[in-house]
Amino acid sequence: MSVWDDLVGQEPVIAQLSSAAGGTGGLAHAWLFTGPPGSGRVTAARAFAAALQCTETPRGCGHCASCHQVLQGTHADVEVVRPQGLSFGIRDARALVLRASSSPSGSGRQIVLFEDADRATEGAANALLKAIEEPPPRTVWLLCTPSPEDLLVTIRSRCRLVTLQTPPIAAIADFLVQRDGVERETAEVVARAAQGHISRARRLASDPRMRRVREQVVAVPRRLTGVSAAVAAAETLVSAAKAERDAQTAELNDAETSALRKALGESEKGRMPRGTAGALKELEDRQKSRATRILRDALDRTLLDLASYYRDVLTLQLGAGSELVNIELGPELRSAAGDGRPEDTLRRLDAIMDCRERLAANVNPQLAFEALTLALRHG
Repeated sequence: MSVWDDLVGQEPVIAQLSSAAGGTGGLAHAWLFTGPPGSGRVTAARAFAAALQCTETPRGCGHCASCHQVLQGTHADVEVVRPQGLSFGIRDARALVLRASSSPSGSGRQIVLFEDADRATEGAANALLKAIEEPPPRTVWLLCTPSPEDLLVTIRSRCRLVTLQTPPIAAIADFLVQRDGVERETAEVVARAAQGHISRARRLASDPRMRRVREQVVAVPRRLTGVSAAVAAAETLVSAAKAERDAQTAELNDAETSALRKALGESEKGRMPRGTAGALKELEDRQKSRATRILRDALDRTLLDLASYYRDVLTLQLGAGSELVNIELGPELRSAAGDGRPEDTLRRLDAIMDCRERLAANVNPQLAFEALTLALRHG
């Protein structure tokens, strides 16, 4: 076992990072991990942080105390930043820069692992730039974004680039079988359904509810026979995404609010001291922002699942010979391919991408999905 074991289909990246951690590949003070969603860029950054803090040879053994602490998120000299809301503001960035400047407490390096660094606002990015330009001698920055273009050019020009690729379906299926004990047939189905997204493949494999939700999504195209059916389908899709958001946030919100009220001095009768309303309102705003992000992520997964259906139809219409994502729907997909034209399928795929853009522009999800399902309907 080593810290690299959870990286799937990323052999060139493992070689690059192992060399740097071992002192033969040159260690930069800032690294930028990029790759498609689900490719494992955060996993790669965490493994690299563990290898840098590892006390054994070769670095990244996976069994020493330092490796375990980094992988579990408890290492004192590895600061992990996970933006909870839609953005990471300048106040958060300044606090992070201050923490990054502290001296290591028990190791030779202070490491900052910034997940979703693309969520930094322009002001926050400018605040981080100074620290990345002139970091303390023993501080290493690990930034994670889908694409290098998601960061200011002045930041990415000061980082060493690590580029991950979408892992092959076969590699994901093997990983699920070997690491998680998933049955081979299920592993292959969810690996295709996840379209290269490793963490989603693992969730689909372990959560029957998620598999049922996805089955409902890819069943939508056959139901779009008219206006009323399209409007009903839009409501069903948005309601499912909202239910997922509520399931993820309800318990977490209650625990956070209870902990903060207790820390601020809540009385036995539930009364709060004067001057605490601002802190509670700030927490509420963060929770609302997080809920919005979770909902948007759930809606985006729905759109990608819909796109996979029409991608399969287009593959059959063009005779491309590529493997189908939704292979279990083979007869239905072949029927849909025979009943339509490639240009109609491309129009539907464009409508899905337009819906993604509308959601990114804060259009009401219900309205955006109604426009989409109306554009997808037959006839």
